[in-house]
Amino acid sequence: MREREKREREKMVYRVHRRTVLFRSIQKLRSITNSNARRKTSLILNATKYIRGLKQKLQELNQLGVAAAAQNVIDNGPMPVLKVETQEEGFMIKVVCERSCQGLLTFILEGFERLGLEVLQARASCVESFSLEAFGIKENNTLHVDAQVIEQVVSQAIQNWREVTMQC
Repeated sequence: MREREKREREKMVYRVHRRTVLFRSIQKLRSITNSNARRKTSLILNATKYIRGLKQKLQELNQLGVAAAAQNVIDNGPMPVLKVETQEEGFMIKVVCERSCQGLLTFILEGFERLGLEVLQARASCVESFSLEAFGIKENNTLHVDAQVIEQVVSQAIQNWREVTMQC
């Protein structure tokens, strides 16, 4: 008989424990979802609505995050590195970037044209990364052109390219 009473007591303790755990869980759910529902079914319905709302917000945040990340790549992507060296007969212009920089070459060449810089020899690659090595001389009828002026014009061309690519 004692064994039987002991088992009954254990069952009762287990039930009380289970009810307490369930009650605490329901209280947590009410607290998290800001629900005042008294019936469990109503609470579950409120929790379902709450979860759907969270999913919706998460999707919106993910979409904003993807857009922001894409913008960040454009805004904070590696800038091309520019180096202009004066040589005996002209200037060696080197522009290098870790990414392809689609369209940058056109902006740089337009800058050369505005300067009246005649490109005698050039090597360019725009596939996985961008690199340009150009040797140019100033044309006879051009204004004063030195390495600093070339650097300013090419830097401005890079900045113009960057502004145009940010709008796309």
